[in-house]
Amino acid sequence: MKFMPGLLQIIFLVSVFSSCKAQKDPAMSRAPDGNTLLWEVSGNGLASPSYIYGTFHLMCKDQVHISENLITALSRSKEVYFELDLDDLSSTLGALFLMNMKNDTRWKDLYNEADLKTVTAYFRDTLKMPLAMVEKMKPSFAESMLYPKFLNCKNITGVEQEILALAKKENKEIKGLETVAFQMSVFDSIPYKEQAQSLLKTIDSLQQSKIFFDSLVHIYNSQNLSAMEAAFSKPEYSMADNLDILLNRRNINWVSQFKKIFAGQPVLVAVGAGHLVGDQGILALLKKENYTVIPLLNK
Repeated sequence: MKFMPGLLQIIFLVSVFSSCKAQKDPAMSRAPDGNTLLWEVSGNGLASPSYIYGTFHLMCKDQVHISENLITALSRSKEVYFELDLDDLSSTLGALFLMNMKNDTRWKDLYNEADLKTVTAYFRDTLKMPLAMVEKMKPSFAESMLYPKFLNCKNITGVEQEILALAKKENKEIKGLETVAFQMSVFDSIPYKEQAQSLLKTIDSLQQSKIFFDSLVHIYNSQNLSAMEAAFSKPEYSMADNLDILLNRRNINWVSQFKKIFAGQPVLVAVGAGHLVGDQGILALLKKENYTVIPLLNK
């Protein structure tokens, strides 16, 4: 990866060589076809633009690409917002206390005997986790523990983690749009039995699940937003029937926050790429709020 100069260096160059600003701080190239993960938000009274970047939560490290324009957007931003404050260890650890189902619900309440045996055997034999360790866990949370098995690498990361590392190098303030408690409560809105069936389906069709996961990574790296939107409506996507809960409602809440966040100072918002796409995606919602949303080249 290439690194831009630190924030203090940029401020120094801008203040001392203001006449050369066009050379030191050039406009970022646009993505001509609109297929990109990096977007500039301006207009509607904003003093300076902010940026939105679509991420992928789990990938092989060598699949993560950080473009020059993304580095520039980060350097121009005063703060970086993720879905959660990834720099807050207490926030991350808080998930461990919120991952269990409510009302002492257990997996035996959600599965018949045969299906419980199938799920239990996978966690015991493959993940080395006995039933006692997982039986109260929200099935969707448990399902996320399978995803690393779909990756053909040992060096696993997420796009957020790579951006976080760059942001911390430039001493950017890290913030979150949501709390862990809220994110975990989202999965209390989806019936546990429905989550349990999704987990069972994934375990019963691991090879097909891996193929679909690989296709999502490919679509993400292609930056084809239309293909990305279509992928979320496929039956292979375990939560396709709950996009309103998982994406749409949260998008509305975030855009409401953006009105205040963007008005203060330039920021970079890095959230799951699925939140960008579609009529209910944050890009479309920002346009409805009369912001100018520009696709930036992300190569």
